[in-house]
Amino acid sequence: MLFDREEIEAAQRTVYAAMPPTPQYAWPLLSTRLGATVWVKHENHTPVGAFKIRGGLTYFEMLARQQPTVRHVISATRGNHGQSVGFAARRHGLAATIVVPHGNSVEKNAAMRALGVTLIEHGNDFQEASEHAGMLATRDGLHRVPSFDRDLVRGVATAYVEFFDALRDTPPDVLFVPIGLGSGFAAAAVARAHCGVSTQIIGVVSSHATAYRDSFRAGRLMEAPVSTRLADGMACRTPVPEALQVIQREADDVIAVSDDEVAEAMRALFIDTHNVAEGAGAAALAAALQQQDRWRGKTVGIALTGGNVDAGMFAGVLTS
Repeated sequence: MLFDREEIEAAQRTVYAAMPPTPQYAWPLLSTRLGATVWVKHENHTPVGAFKIRGGLTYFEMLARQQPTVRHVISATRGNHGQSVGFAARRHGLAATIVVPHGNSVEKNAAMRALGVTLIEHGNDFQEASEHAGMLATRDGLHRVPSFDRDLVRGVATAYVEFFDALRDTPPDVLFVPIGLGSGFAAAAVARAHCGVSTQIIGVVSSHATAYRDSFRAGRLMEAPVSTRLADGMACRTPVPEALQVIQREADDVIAVSDDEVAEAMRALFIDTHNVAEGAGAAALAAALQQQDRWRGKTVGIALTGGNVDAGMFAGVLTS
């Protein structure tokens, strides 16, 4: 998946019309904890608290140009993609329906409703919610916003272009990126090529949702059950074929982190930086901690991809 310079610059114009670039900080306490220089890309600082907004803005800008008659969109999510769709749809005056599985984050659901989204709860996991969204799109003639798409990736790539541009003089040796359905990882790979850096990119999945790691290792698409309690943003049962192709081609490795490791990383981020991370948002640090002996003395990048965790859950993590 390649983009020319004008495509990236167009995405930057679209994104920055709605939000400023997010910061990347080297936190001294985190660096001490890992024994490495650690740079955190703070996508928890976007207007919806997660990186997904960039892709939504870019996708809807494309949609408005190419399909101006669309007035109602639908998609499925565990939360952050739905907020992205709601935010961008509202900017373009479109109605948005989002399907989430039963038991989804209460606070993510509330955030989507606050953006004007019509929320439907269906199914026991993301896959079942996604299938229901597809049925409703066909039945009601709605435009289906995918969870992985070239324009979504193009928008998200602006985050990692910011990151690599800011560290151009001392590019990190490695960047850890969580994998949900793959747009974040693909965007990091796009930005690496765009910026001409040689940073290794390691994908991170939940050890309770290993479909992408299993597929990466097997060289073919494989499904896996989902049982993660904390990392709902990585709760993928079935990989997206296009995303898997990018990961197989661009990933230096794909590793898994447990819910216990994610909880430890959530606590570390709060203690060392006073930033709140949701489970998927802390997965990159969890992976860096898991591999800290390998990267000791190096420069490590981690993507804090979102901070949208329910208060009760976060309180439990901090006190466990």
